[in-house]
Amino acid sequence: AAVRPAAANRGTTVEVRDLFFATPARLKFMKGERAESTATADIVRRIAIAFPAVRFTLSGPDRSTLEFAATDDSAEGRLTRIAQVMGAEFPDNSIAIDAVREGVRLTGHVSIPSYNRANALQQYAYVNGRPVRDKLIASAIRGAFADVLPRDRHAVTVLFLTLDPATVDVNVHPAKADVRFRDPGLVRGLIVGAIREALNNAGMRAATSGAAAMMGAFRPGPATYGHPGPANGHRAFNPGFRAATSAGFDALRSPHRPLDGFAEPAQAAFDAGPLASADSRGGHGEVAEELLQAQLGAARAQVHENYIVAQTHDSLVIVDQHAAHERLVYEALKQALHSRPVPAQMLLLPEIVDLPEDDASRIAAHSDMLKKFGLSVERFGPGAVAVRETPSMLGETNVQQLVRDLADEIADNDTTDTLKDRLDRIAATMACHGSVRSGRRLKPEEMNALLRQMEATPGSGTCNHGRPTYIELKLADIERLFGRR
Repeated sequence: AAVRPAAANRGTTVEVRDLFFATPARLKFMKGERAESTATADIVRRIAIAFPAVRFTLSGPDRSTLEFAATDDSAEGRLTRIAQVMGAEFPDNSIAIDAVREGVRLTGHVSIPSYNRANALQQYAYVNGRPVRDKLIASAIRGAFADVLPRDRHAVTVLFLTLDPATVDVNVHPAKADVRFRDPGLVRGLIVGAIREALNNAGMRAATSGAAAMMGAFRPGPATYGHPGPANGHRAFNPGFRAATSAGFDALRSPHRPLDGFAEPAQAAFDAGPLASADSRGGHGEVAEELLQAQLGAARAQVHENYIVAQTHDSLVIVDQHAAHERLVYEALKQALHSRPVPAQMLLLPEIVDLPEDDASRIAAHSDMLKKFGLSVERFGPGAVAVRETPSMLGETNVQQLVRDLADEIADNDTTDTLKDRLDRIAATMACHGSVRSGRRLKPEEMNALLRQMEATPGSGTCNHGRPTYIELKLADIERLFGRR
């Protein structure tokens, strides 16, 4: 048959070859094949998240094929596509975002604080469907998680901003990566407020990665038994195991030992009523059942004088008492700090800070907000401000540097978060030194009180340094460790 044109599959096919044939000078500025291939794959991932109903395939001689199956434009379909790009564990460790303010809508998903990364590469942002890498959005995400993540850790986010195209300029960057908003304060405030509200409403959630690591640590090695079968099935014991256990009877090691004679007397203080076996869920006393139904359950023991072991109706919970109490004290200090004006210390002589005219005007425009945080400033001529009071919590501080940092932040983000962050860091330090220390023995009622207070405090799933305060291991996972499932 004669050769003739044939229709391709529906869709768009892009093939790139000899890209710099006509401009070889540009080739000198390119990085290695691996780096450029990674950058190409990142672009495809960003576009794929924006269009979940489209199937994407990326292939090349220097990489394995990347393929994302089509879903749909519904919320479930979008989350499925996000999981394809960012990993199957992201949906279980994320919180949905949906907020509207003055015609600007924000949707998407953000990770819980204990599920974080060492860099911001897994932060995806879209403006009217266009993938962007905008500094304002990145700063807002960092500000929203500043209270629950350390500075060297970053949240995993996928955020979609939808607003009137007339209120955003997309032509400020050759690659359309940056945008400029007509009202940047509105956009930043929406992102920060929506994420913080979502984190507070989500309550306590432990990252599934913690449980997975715990499972890996508990999983027995291949030398324990010579087979992977269930516990109740036939198995051949390892000869070394048989030899080690046949030397003689040891009541403490015997599988038929009389438990009543060897129970620790102190364990009786933790008795919350008759407890059911792993195979039967009924039979709890009324008080015990109420505690077991709580999110963190009933305290059963304290190990190594730092970790509280608690039991719920379907899981085992291990709590770091110092990290947990540190977050509780920090939240109480913050609430006391921001519920009323911060105590101020009057300077013997006003500190005059020379600033450019624009910065001085910005500082003066935010003087009322700064006053609430204990910083009293006023205009002092055309290019300066006078500082008469500073927050007493700061003690002796570099007023000149503080005011200049505030001016820079107001210019960038139209906020005064620099001063608030400094006060919060002092509160975090006070909480760290004033909380329950590792090595302190707690009474059963103290442990249960700490668990109940954690359940009632937003953000208590992580400490001030971003570490998890507890790890939860489901009963089903424990049964799998013992071969019961």
